[in-house]
Amino acid sequence: MPFHVIVARDFDHMGQMAAEAIRIRIARTLAARGNFVLGLAAGHSPVGVYRHLAEAFNDGRLDASRIRSFNLDEYVGLPGEDPPARARHPESFASSMSREFFSLLRGKFADARLPAGHLVEARTLLRELQAHPGDWREQGSGNGKAIVIRPDAESDALRWIRSEILDAYEQEIRRAGGIDLQIIGVGERGHVAFHESGIPFEDNRMLLVKLDDNTVANAVADGRFARKEDCPRYAISMGAELIYEARCVVLLAAGRRKAGPVAASLAGDPTPAIPASYGQIHARRGGEMIYVIDREAASGVLARRAEIEKRGIAVEDLSGPDPAQAPAG
Repeated sequence: MPFHVIVARDFDHMGQMAAEAIRIRIARTLAARGNFVLGLAAGHSPVGVYRHLAEAFNDGRLDASRIRSFNLDEYVGLPGEDPPARARHPESFASSMSREFFSLLRGKFADARLPAGHLVEARTLLRELQAHPGDWREQGSGNGKAIVIRPDAESDALRWIRSEILDAYEQEIRRAGGIDLQIIGVGERGHVAFHESGIPFEDNRMLLVKLDDNTVANAVADGRFARKEDCPRYAISMGAELIYEARCVVLLAAGRRKAGPVAASLAGDPTPAIPASYGQIHARRGGEMIYVIDREAASGVLARRAEIEKRGIAVEDLSGPDPAQAPAG
């Protein structure tokens, strides 16, 4: 099973090691095929990765003009009078990607796409959901829910979201030939992108999601929003089934609060309760799965290392000795 866990010393080391693994795979595919489709994630976890990748593009080791990218997700309901204003909101993932990656590049990608959450007006969405309860259903056993819209919905607005926002994004990925390598993070409940804990794996490829309260609380704790009332309650997201169709998936995790879900995603059987555990299914089907995690996020993995390695998952600890355990003097 092509499943490899790399334990780095700290956040900076994680970014450096993940970026080099990604750079190698991009360069190899460009040499063989001439183009590459890169899946991107917003948020804090990949910031160091993007800085190192930008250096590789800018010094000529990689050719940006032969790269197409697709992001995982985007909020629905950010403030703004119109779609461009919502896309420019500082906490939109479009703005985040511009700040943390695209603005660092001297050359542009051939194409860069994000789910069009900014095109969905939150008040219209809520009004249509309330007015047309037969057009949709909630799916999921947790607090976060997939809003599954019928393809033949009576509501023009809901039918448009299904066809032009959700289905159209997946079709764009298909036309590009699928994603060669997808970068993801992991949430405190083991969710990936906005595929929340408890949403089934199957038939949830592009999602309209009602966000878990924990996801909203973490967005506030991370400083993205001043209070819960400011955080959007809906998002557009790739689902696990689509995410893990990438030929290679690189999961990043840093910090103590990620230790539990990271270990759980590796040590137990795949379950929708921990969407990141879908990586095991991905690897069994022949996909390449790589975790690059810092020492704190790896604490649970290292404690259960023998158990995890019995599942055919290789764990490589490159973190070095823990400074706190080093002898004085």
